[in-house]
Amino acid sequence: MQLVLTVLEITAPVAVLALIGFLWVKTGHEYRLEFVTRLSMTLGVPCLIFTALMKTTIDPKALAALSLAALVGYAGLTALFWGLCRVLGLNMRTYLAPLIFGNTGNLGLPLALFAFGEAGLGYAVVIFAVMAVLSFTFGLWLVAGGGSPMRAVKEPMVGATLLGALFLWQGWQTPVWITRSLDLVGQMAIPLMLITLGVAIARIPPQGVFRAVWVSLLRVAICVAVAWGAGVWFGLEPVALAVLVLQLSTPVAVTSYMLAEKYGADAPQVAGLVIISTLLSVVTLPLTLAFLI
Repeated sequence: MQLVLTVLEITAPVAVLALIGFLWVKTGHEYRLEFVTRLSMTLGVPCLIFTALMKTTIDPKALAALSLAALVGYAGLTALFWGLCRVLGLNMRTYLAPLIFGNTGNLGLPLALFAFGEAGLGYAVVIFAVMAVLSFTFGLWLVAGGGSPMRAVKEPMVGATLLGALFLWQGWQTPVWITRSLDLVGQMAIPLMLITLGVAIARIPPQGVFRAVWVSLLRVAICVAVAWGAGVWFGLEPVALAVLVLQLSTPVAVTSYMLAEKYGADAPQVAGLVIISTLLSVVTLPLTLAFLI
């Protein structure tokens, strides 16, 4: 019961802020989607990623072992979800990246801390760093529909992720006044993204919601199986294995919607995946944690 309440406490703000965006549009107010998207993706999110990585202390041995397991896990998810999209006729640009990359930051990190303590949080941050690099390079390439890899490299989020990883690796810290400034900028990212998400939800057709339900359920089963297989293959100790399974099975990340909006994929469909998978996680994540614990 405590796990269910914890997940509800973490996911409730997602629903509340999305509802604000939904009602804002439905009541006829103006919402400049392009401006908010650009502000979030080029300023807010990069600051959020950099400060999160810089402030985390990582055990070098855990970083090496778990990073390899996470890379193999994401490679497996990529192969399986690519095949699933082909079989079901789902658009690759719209569905593939959101299916691969979950909400390992806002949802995965707090859950790992609650379930497994400081050790679990350390492992969770390693996976978050791996996901961030892959999501904002390979994931961007998928959503953008191919093109030159330099298109992804020039993305501010990629630079923030790599710079944050460098600071994490070297144990560096920015001066206090810079860190606090970056924190303030980064804190605006999540509320803006969630409100914008609610705006997109207002445009989702009924069939989009139905599809999001069964795709989200199928996604959870595949993610748990792949993460478990990767962890066992690398012989991870129990807590590291549990955190790997937890992180890879988190619901679709809000940033997936923002990338779809920015690069012209079917953003309302992705928004449906974000909301439905997050709501389903109230049930699926406690069940997964109960199995792992």
